[in-house]
Amino acid sequence: MRGMYTAGILEYFLENDWHFPYVIGVSAGACNAASYVSKQTGRNEKVTIGYCRHPDYISYKRWVTKGELFGMDLIFDRIPNKEVFFDFDTFYNSNQTFLVGTTDCETGEPVYYEKNEVGESFLNILRASSSLPFVAPVTKFKDKMLMDGGISDPIPLGRSIRDGNEKHVIVLTQQDGYLKKPLRRGRWMLRRKYRNQPGLIKAVEGRSVIYNQALSEVRKAEKEGRAFVFRPDGLMGVSRIEKREERLTSLYKHGYDHAMKRAEELEAFLSS
Repeated sequence: MRGMYTAGILEYFLENDWHFPYVIGVSAGACNAASYVSKQTGRNEKVTIGYCRHPDYISYKRWVTKGELFGMDLIFDRIPNKEVFFDFDTFYNSNQTFLVGTTDCETGEPVYYEKNEVGESFLNILRASSSLPFVAPVTKFKDKMLMDGGISDPIPLGRSIRDGNEKHVIVLTQQDGYLKKPLRRGRWMLRRKYRNQPGLIKAVEGRSVIYNQALSEVRKAEKEGRAFVFRPDGLMGVSRIEKREERLTSLYKHGYDHAMKRAEELEAFLSS
C-alpha cells in the first residue's frame, strides 16, 4: 500500500505525457507501472484507494482460512477484467519496454518477463510479482513456481544497467536513510512452510542484505549523476496493509507533488 507514493509520481508523468521508453518494476511498483504503460490516468487511485475498504481486498479471515491476505482474484481478475477495466490494447501496443520481476522459488533468483513476451498471461505475472510469502500462495507459470519479485531483486537497477540504460529514474517507497533489518523472527516457520522451495528460503533470509546492497548501488548511481531518485519525505502513517483512505490519499498526493516540484530538475537530468 506504500506504493501509493509511486502511483502519485506516475500520475504526474501521465498527465504531462512523460512516457519513458524502458520501465521495470517489482511487486506493487509493477502493478502501478502497468497502468502507467497502459496510459490510464487515475486508474491506480481508483484501484487501490477506491477498493481499500472492500471486504475482499484485505481480509484477515481469508488469511487464516486460505493463507491469502489480499484478494488476489479480485485484484488480478475481477477488477482489471470486469470493474475498473485495464486497457490491454493500449498496453500491448505501447512501444515501451516493460519488465516485471518475480522470484523463482526453486533457485531464489529473479526472473523477469517482458509484457509482450507473456501475452495473455501478463496478469498472472503481475500476481506472481505481488505474492509475498505467508500472505499469498505461490503462483505457477509454465515450469516455474514464482513469488514476489521484491524478495530477490527489490530495486532492479542492475537489470536496467545490463539492458543498456545509462540513465535511471528510480522511485523508492522508503525515506532516505532507511535500511532493512535482518530477519529475526519466523525462520522456523519459513523453513517449514517452504521446505520444498530452498531457493525461496535462502532469498527471504538474505533479503535485508540484498535490499541494502541495492540501496547502496542506487546512492552510488545518484552521486555519479546516473540516477534521479524519488524518495518520500514521510509515509503519512501508511502501513503495508493500510485501509484508511485519507492516509493513502495523502501519500498519493505526496508522490504527485514531489514529481511536480522536481519536474524541472528531472528534465535537466534527462537532457544532460
